[in-house]
Amino acid sequence: MQFGASIFFTDYSISPAELAVALEERGFDSLWAAEHSHIPVPRRTPPPGGGELAKRYYDVMDPFVTLTAAAAATKQLKVATGICLVIQRDTIQTAKLVASIDQVSGGRFLFGIGGGWNAEEIEAHGTVFATRMKKMREQMEAMKAIWTKSTAEYNGEIVKVPSMMTWPKPTQKPWPPILLGGAFPWAARRAIRYGDGWFPNASSGDPEEYMPRFRQMCSEAGRDPLPVTLGGCPEDLAKLQRFRELGAVRVNVSLPAEGADKILPILDRWAALIRQVGG
Repeated sequence: MQFGASIFFTDYSISPAELAVALEERGFDSLWAAEHSHIPVPRRTPPPGGGELAKRYYDVMDPFVTLTAAAAATKQLKVATGICLVIQRDTIQTAKLVASIDQVSGGRFLFGIGGGWNAEEIEAHGTVFATRMKKMREQMEAMKAIWTKSTAEYNGEIVKVPSMMTWPKPTQKPWPPILLGGAFPWAARRAIRYGDGWFPNASSGDPEEYMPRFRQMCSEAGRDPLPVTLGGCPEDLAKLQRFRELGAVRVNVSLPAEGADKILPILDRWAALIRQVGG
């Protein structure tokens, strides 16, 4: 089982390069960057879990920029979107971004995606909230064509890509792993339908229940068991060991949008957990 770290990079948090180097030095395998393009004012959609929306949601930087800086500062660390709101992005341009970062990182990119929850943010990009998940599936089908064909086209109900040519193609073949972010059973079904892995939050539902069920769903769909990365994992040795027993290929710690003085002690504690779980 591998260990990753997720963060909202801001202009007041630890820098992408500094965090990436610190993670690589401590045995983490991946760095995951969050995304929000903006937060509309006024807001009507409550955040997941309720309460006030944290400041980091307003301040988060673009993940492809921060992850490129992280990749340039490291040699083995994987860089991942956690998650990319593809439904708010242009399909052709996002396909090029993914292929480009996979190229410049030497094939170290993981494409975590999701449909989002903030209705007014999504609608500001011209996406219909009610059909965003269908749009996301069609976008990924179109991107797969772009990544794998010299001349690509796609004609979905929502997404249209006229016959076109574009490079680069991704380093990883046929494309970087596509990990569907979200809760059971909805995101799990999407992962099985068109993804390469599933990225739920450990605190959303019970892994004891949904991890075995997800393997069964993969089998029923005629797919080999897809890898599961559990996000938002607690700093708890027993629970981490149990997640490994349940078959998680990776667990992620959610880091605060703070400076190095707050982040590095957290990473040191997790480095000890990595050694204990690994042992």
